[in-house]
Parts: sequence; structure tokens; C-alpha cells
Amino acid sequence: MNNPFRSMAVERVPSFHHEHQSYRWWVLGNVLITTFMAVLESTVVNTALPSMQNSFGTSLDIIEWVLTAFNLVFAVVLPLSGWLADKIGYKRTFFLSLMLFTLGSFACSFAWNEEVLIFFRVIQGIGGGMIQPVGMAIVTREFPPQQRGMAMGFYGIAAAASISIGPSLGGYLTDTFGWSSVFLINVPFGILGMVATVLIQREYKKADVGPFDFWGFSAIAVFLVSLLLALADGNAGWNNGGWTSPFILTCFTIAAVSLLCFFVIELTTEHPIIDLKLFTEWNFGMSSLMLFMIGILLMGSTFVMPLYLQGTLGYTALQSGLLFLPLGLIQGIASPITGILSDKIGPKIPATVGVLVLVVSFGLNTLMTSEPPFWLLMLPICLRGVGFGLLFISLQSVSITSLPREKMAQGSGMIALTRQIGASFGVAVFGSILTQRNTFHTAMLGEGVDSSSEAFRTVTGQLQNTIFGDGGQSSGAA
Repeated sequence: MNNPFRSMAVERVPSFHHEHQSYRWWVLGNVLITTFMAVLESTVVNTALPSMQNSFGTSLDIIEWVLTAFNLVFAVVLPLSGWLADKIGYKRTFFLSLMLFTLGSFACSFAWNEEVLIFFRVIQGIGGGMIQPVGMAIVTREFPPQQRGMAMGFYGIAAAASISIGPSLGGYLTDTFGWSSVFLINVPFGILGMVATVLIQREYKKADVGPFDFWGFSAIAVFLVSLLLALADGNAGWNNGGWTSPFILTCFTIAAVSLLCFFVIELTTEHPIIDLKLFTEWNFGMSSLMLFMIGILLMGSTFVMPLYLQGTLGYTALQSGLLFLPLGLIQGIASPITGILSDKIGPKIPATVGVLVLVVSFGLNTLMTSEPPFWLLMLPICLRGVGFGLLFISLQSVSITSLPREKMAQGSGMIALTRQIGASFGVAVFGSILTQRNTFHTAMLGEGVDSSSEAFRTVTGQLQNTIFGDGGQSSGAA
């Protein structure tokens, strides 16, 4: 029998109290603020990279580590986030990650050279690596299964808003106040998020948590660091040996050995930091693979595009940022619709459509030239907003809801881990390809002014024939 006095007491508590019916929505709002801040960071920095490169007078293969270092550390600490949240509590872990991210952002704004900036980005990445998986696990725990799709849809709005606002905001801040302001913008959001976390969230932690898997964590960390070092430095200016240099081959060897050790450790230890058996669940395993591939394409393309727009087309930082505005707006509209559709018809159909739209979007990018029409710049970005809005929410929904409740926290961390590893690979691989192509075209231009080269003789011969022909003389009359 219901107790009416109990109901009256619950209604009298503040709306953000954990016994109030609207508590879960306050928690969602708290997590959305921090998600907005974390995703905003990656998008505002992209448009500021050319300005940082000019300010420090450094090369492309060095400045790309401003992104790579953040993504790398972000990925390394992701497996730690689930165990730490279970051990010391989700609220406490969420607050500590916010504090580290905010302090790292503040320190980045005062960096006086690229090495110091990269170091502070590592601190920022430690905090950022725990914000999203812990926040997603908190939202998943508070919402019942029939409302999780809608909650993830609103979660996607925050990510989409930061994707939409980030590039244009980063461009405006860079052009108006300098590149350091793209880091300072995180500070008020971080403070607001920490205050909201203290006031709103209730603490939750597991009663029985196994010991920390130090060796498994060390193996995956060594694997990620060594592999991304090899990918990022294969065509670096200092690496004269290229992909066959001793340093690169050593990094690949260490990565292979550490990955093998990681599999052996995780399959034999009693309390693995990453439960590899979760990947045997079909929906979770396939969603993780797709998010890894999408992470490569998303971060790789958003790393290259500002360099292309500002370096090749002559756009300012603000102009290149404004070009990305429709991406987040369209994704923000598509995300909640996808969440509702996922609850009603299942997430597989929206995810399939999202993949097809993204394929078309990236296919159109291959048609770009040194003077592309404006529609060729805008159409792929708009399609990408539709594709990501359909895909991300669907994949997150189908992956997490297929897991047992006690595995959702670790599952959230693993989903974020695979996506972030993909993002790290994207920056490293695309940066390496871009460096290689720059070197190739620089060599081609050099041949054009080398009087002993075949290219120089061909061009000058054509010019000589043209001059003599227009002047009514033959080459023999010269």
C-alpha cells in the first residue's frame, strides 16, 4: 500500500535531491555541461593549430602532438576510469577528473613553447579521459532502460553543440584574442561543472571491487604510446630513415610485444582492467569496431580540414570555424530524433543509414581541389552532421543496453576507449600522410627550379617554343 505521507515528503525536497522524481534530469544536465566542455576542447583547438604553429615557429609534425598527446593520454586513462569510479565513487571520480581538466586547460593558456604546451595537454588529457566514460555510466545508471535512448539523445545534443560551436568559437577567439584563449574558455565551464557535481550528484560506488590490474594497464599503455609514436613520427622531419628507421621499427616491435602481453594478462588474470570477454557479445563488439573506425575518420578529417582551409584556400581561423557550424547544428537535431527512434524501432536501422551517409560524405571530400566550389565544401559537412547524429547515439545505445547492469560502467569506458584510440590513430595517420605529401610536393617544386632536372628542361623548352612561335621566329634563329 502506498504511503501518501512518504510521497508528500519526497515532493517537498529540492528538485535536484536524489529522492525527487526529476533528480535524474538534473544529473543529466550536470553531465551535459561537462560533456560540452570536453568535446568543445578538441574542436576549438583544431582551428587554432595553424596559429600555434606560426606562433612557435615549429613544423607540422611537431604541432600535431598538441592533438596527439591529448588523445593519447585520453585513451590511456580510459581503462582506469571504470575501476577508479567503482573504487572511490562515481561522484568523487567525476569531480577529480573535472578539476584536472580545468587546471590543465588553465595551464595550457600560459605555455611559452610547444614542449610546455604538449606537457600541459597531457595533464588536461588525464582529466578529460575520465569525464566522458564516468559521466555516461552515471547517466546510464540513473535512467531506466525505456528512457536511456532519449537520455543518450540529449547527451548527443551536448556533443553536437560543442562540435558546432567549437570551430567557429575557436576561430573567433584565435583571431581576436590569440590561441591561448581557446584553453581559457574551458575554465568557467569546468568551475560550473564542479559546483554542479557537488550540489547535485549522490555518491555511488561498488561494495566489492577487485585489485587494480597494474600489469594489464601497463601493457595497454605501452602499446598505445609506442604505436602512436611510430605512426606520428614515420615521416617526421627529424626521422631521416622514414618507416624503416631503427626508432620506428623498435616502436612497432614494442607495440606488438606489449599487445600480445596485454591479451595474455587480461585472459588469465582474475580481475582484468578490460574484460575482453565483453567483445564476444556481438552488438558490443561490432559497435566498438565501428566506433573505432569512425573515430579515425572524424578526428583525422577535422585535423586536416582547418589546415586545408587556412593553408590552401586562405581562410582565416574564424572563416574556417564557421564552415563547420552546420555540422553540429544538424547533428544536434538528428541526435534526439535518433534516440527516440532507437527506443521505438531499435538502433540498427538508424546506424546503417548513418554509415551510408558518412560514406557519401567522405567520398565527396576526394573531389576537393585548390579552388573548390563552395557547395563542395558545405555538402560533405552537412551530410556528416546527419551521419554522426544517426550513428553515434545508435551505436552507444545498442552497445551498452546489451550488457548486464553491473558491466555497464566498464562497457561505457571501453566504448569511449575504442573511439578515442581511433581518434588518436586518425590524427597520427592523417598527419603522417599529410607530412609525406608535403615532402613529395616540395621535392617536385624543387625539381622545377633545378636547371639540371628533367622537369626544368621540359618546362623551359615549352616556354622557348611558345616565345619563338609568338614572336614569329624559329628556334634556330635564336
